[in-house]
Amino acid sequence: MQYDNSNRGSVWKNEDRKSDSHPQFKGSAEVNGVEYWVSGWLRKPDANPKAPAMNFSFSVKENQAHSQAPQQSSQVQQAKAAVMAGGFDASFDDDIPF
Repeated sequence: MQYDNSNRGSVWKNEDRKSDSHPQFKGSAEVNGVEYWVSGWLRKPDANPKAPAMNFSFSVKENQAHSQAPQQSSQVQQAKAAVMAGGFDASFDDDIPF
C-alpha cells in the first residue's frame, strides 16, 4: 500500500539558523499537486497571547511542472523570452481588455 502525501506537509527544527530573521522551522508541503518549501516562526514570548502560535511562509519549489493552461504557459514563456532578449516581442498578444 502506497502512502498518499497529497495536501500534506511537515516542518522540522532549522538547525542551520544563523539570525533571528531566519525561520525556526523548515520543511515542505504538497498542495493540489504543487510542491512548496515551508518556513515557520514561533510567536515571540512577549507577543499577544491571542496571536497565532506559529506563522508560516510558503514558496513554490523550483523546477517542477506547473498546472497552468497551455495558452497561459506559452504567453508566460513569450514574455520571459522578450524580457531576456532586452526587448518586447511584437508577436506577443494578450487578450486583456484594458
